[in-house]
Amino acid sequence: MKVTPIKAANLKLSFADERVLHYGIIPRSNRSIFVINELPDLQARIQVSLFNILEEGDVQIRGFKLRLPLDIMFVFTANPEDYTNRGSIVTPLKDRIESQILTHYPRNIEHALEITDQEADIHDEQLKKVMVSDLIKRLVEQVAFEARSSELVDKKSGVSARLTISAMENAVSAAERRALINREEKTQVWVGDLSGIIPSITGKVELVYEGEQEGPYQVAMNLMDKAIRSQFVQYFPNPDELKKRRNTGKPSVQQKTEEHPYKPVINWFDKGNQLAISFNTNDKEKIHQLYMVDGLHAIVKKYFPHANEMQAGLLMEFVLHGLASYSLISKKLYETKIEFKDLFGSMMNMNDPKEFNGDVDFEE
Repeated sequence: MKVTPIKAANLKLSFADERVLHYGIIPRSNRSIFVINELPDLQARIQVSLFNILEEGDVQIRGFKLRLPLDIMFVFTANPEDYTNRGSIVTPLKDRIESQILTHYPRNIEHALEITDQEADIHDEQLKKVMVSDLIKRLVEQVAFEARSSELVDKKSGVSARLTISAMENAVSAAERRALINREEKTQVWVGDLSGIIPSITGKVELVYEGEQEGPYQVAMNLMDKAIRSQFVQYFPNPDELKKRRNTGKPSVQQKTEEHPYKPVINWFDKGNQLAISFNTNDKEKIHQLYMVDGLHAIVKKYFPHANEMQAGLLMEFVLHGLASYSLISKKLYETKIEFKDLFGSMMNMNDPKEFNGDVDFEE
């Protein structure tokens, strides 16, 4: 609130008359909800001016014997004080705030999916061209869950929902770009397209010292592998449990008759075969390449018998990424492609000067 000389002159009133006052936004918000975002950003002297409003519910103007009883609900937002160095809430003001509500990240995938679906800026034209399966959505969300529990990510900084929102937008954009290059009318987001979400991860997580030593790019790749590993067991048998059953003494009759579902795929790579899928490969060619791997389609058909061609192709690719995350086959990411091959042969080539950390490689 302030005294308005123009109003005093027009009304021919003295400055001591209360009618020359110009009421600010808070008095004019009577019987309303008044929200102040990022409260610590306010200067201390401005925070002090809120004391009387919160305590007595009125406004007092210096020089005027005026009290304005106000019926206002104040809502303040603030990040944790140990997260930002921009300022803090003065103690007397914090004492006058009646309730403090601590928010939290989504506690399950279902809530995270709802938030991302609501906030992701994906245009209708993109949705007509690019199909996003539930599997891809869950993989994107799982990356954030893995980041929040990672020892390499700073817990104080946290991992906001903005990561998955940006990641989903980038994943759709990567698939759309590929479709435009190949002049395809429709496509879907493949697991390989998730390489396009790496900038969303590296740009939105703050790393601790160990993470900085590892490197942002490598941390992002590790988070993606962990997300694939976590979601893989929701769709297919857990490879680790199959290993345990095989190594627990005498197998049962059921175990004898139940063949290891991934054995044909692993054997195909053990024979020296490899599969290199370019990021710009069209859908028809990618599906054709996936069918070349012995036993891969049989696994998908066994657990998802009603999947159509595109769904089956996505699941076949997912199986390869899942087996790589469980260290049953090797996966290497190059600048323009993803390469799958046998794990032992990959380990033997670790001394190749072109190799990079055994997992990620860039072609020159």
